[in-house]
This record gives sequence, structure tokens and C-alpha cells, in this order.
Amino acid sequence: MRPSGRRLTVLALALALLTGACGGNGTGNGASGAGSPDATPASASARAAAAQKQLATNTLVPLEGPAPTPKLPVTVDSSDGREVTVTDAARILPLNGGVAEIVFTLGLGSRVVGRDITATFAEAKKLPQVTKAHDVSAESVLSLRPTVVLADTDTGPKEAIEQIRDAGVPIVVLDPATKLADVTARTTRIAEALGVPAAGRALNARMSTELAAARAGVPEGSRPKVAFLYMRGSAAVYLIGGTGSGADSLLAAAGAVDAGTEAGLDKPFTPITTEALAQAQPDVILMMTKGLDSVGGLDGLLQIPGIAQTPAGMNRRVVDLEDGVLLSFGPRTPLVIDILVDRIHQA
Repeated sequence: MRPSGRRLTVLALALALLTGACGGNGTGNGASGAGSPDATPASASARAAAAQKQLATNTLVPLEGPAPTPKLPVTVDSSDGREVTVTDAARILPLNGGVAEIVFTLGLGSRVVGRDITATFAEAKKLPQVTKAHDVSAESVLSLRPTVVLADTDTGPKEAIEQIRDAGVPIVVLDPATKLADVTARTTRIAEALGVPAAGRALNARMSTELAAARAGVPEGSRPKVAFLYMRGSAAVYLIGGTGSGADSLLAAAGAVDAGTEAGLDKPFTPITTEALAQAQPDVILMMTKGLDSVGGLDGLLQIPGIAQTPAGMNRRVVDLEDGVLLSFGPRTPLVIDILVDRIHQA
């Protein structure tokens, strides 16, 4: 993901963020299958249209075939320095939207008993929510009797995680996903922890093929500068992404230059200033849909000092994607790349 919702909360003084796959329906009209990807502009647009349609349904595409059967027990390394033994995956509780997407796409969605606020896709919507804002409620988690919990290193509060662990529930902690390469590593670790390593390999192979097809659509010689802006108008939060924002990795894959990184912003997020925008000079602005809505849409965005004076502002070049998908770094990430390749390289 993303930085995850909680990571952005820490970085941005209580921000709320963050959450599939891209094979099957999501890429059936593109070139994600076997063979050489089609890199023509027409194919890139077709892939983007198919990706947009898939994201509009906000649904996931599980791996083909019957759901895998977990082979347990397994003992895995947890990112909090512990070794965790998982003996039962009958009742899985992911405390992160991107992690939940992976679990569902592996074919284990019927075993998931709850969700956190960042799991916004359709298959998870009816599950009981165990977070208040982005804080985990230990009582809510334990009431669902999970047999294994999947968390991030920034899942909190710490006291809630300790309370769940003290109740005897295995908690496998994962490193947050902040770049494209984290998607396959995360999938491998989740599949191993749940006793379905073969399904993890299959999902990684599918995503790798889809990402290769998406990247093949990047026009030669085109390197637009794109600034990722994270905004929450109601909270007066106005940030520009830089090195480590997560968007920098996606933009590189889509054949673009991250304007914040090129302007020397060496932190994931920096408060927006007129000077920073003038230095970044983005050709395109990338935002989350709710963030754009929170400032009054495109017209409202252009009223923020410095925006209208950038090439992106002057040409009204703004690309927005659904909050729970853009930085989720899960099975739907290839769809994000498909859309970015098409939309940021438009004339």
C-alpha cells in the first residue's frame, strides 16, 4: 500500500488513507496473458479503459480454480522480530486494506471474519469493522474469534496489539508496502503465513505479467513530471509527495518523473508551498479522488496558491484515482499502472 493509512496518519498529523486483481476481467482486453505485451497506444488506452471499468466495480478477481487449502501448522518470521506459528487459518483477520485484498485474491476470502477501515472493496464491505478511525479495537477483534491476525508494523495502538496477542491469537506482522517491489514480497509472506505458498507464487506470476503489459504501453521518449498531492481540505492538510511517498514508485513504473523527488523533496510528504510548487513545475498532478473532492474538485484545487501557475494547473491536467486503490500496493496495482500510463502521457 501505500504508505498505509496509519503511516500517512503519522506523517501527516492524523491523515486518513488507504486499499483485486488485475487478471481475468481486469485485463482481458489488454495484453496481460502469455506472449509479448502489445505496446501500441490503442492497446494502452484499451487496457486503461478495462482497468477503469474494473476499478469502478470496486471488486476483486480471485485466482482461477478452487480455493486453496491451507497446509498448517507453519512457523514464519514476523516483522516485529518474533517467530509466529499459525495452526489454523479458518478465521483470518487482516488489519490492512492491501493485505485484505491479497487474502481475498488468493482465494481465502470466505475465511475472512472482519476488516479495518481501509478495506473498501465490495467483497469486504459487509464484514464487521474492527477499527475506529485507524485505531484497532482489541475488543472488536477478539469478539470475532480470529485464529490468525495479519497486521503492519504501523498497526496500532500498540496496547491493542499486545492485548490481542496476550489472548493467544497469532499475529503476523508485515512491513508496510511503500514501493512496487513490495507487492510480490508481501504476497509471498502472506501466502506462506496462511499455508498456501503455491497460491502466492501463482498470484505473483499473474501480477508480474500484468505489470509487464502495463509498462509496455509507456510511449518512448515521454517522461512527464507528475506531482502527487495528498489533500484533505476539511482538515487543512495539503502535502506534496517526495522520495518514499509510494507514488514515486508507481510513477516510475508508468514512465513518469516524480516532480517532488526531482525538486529535491527527500521526505515522503512535505507541506505544499508556492515555492515548492514553483520548483516542482509538474506537467500533471496526481491525487486521490476524495482528496480532490475535499478541496472542491478541479476548480477548487486551482484556487490553492501556486497550483494554477504550474504547467499542470494551466492545462488543467489532474489525474485522480480512488483512495483505497492508489497506494494500496496489492493485486489491483497493475490496474493503477494501466490507468497512469494512459492518462499521464496524453497530449
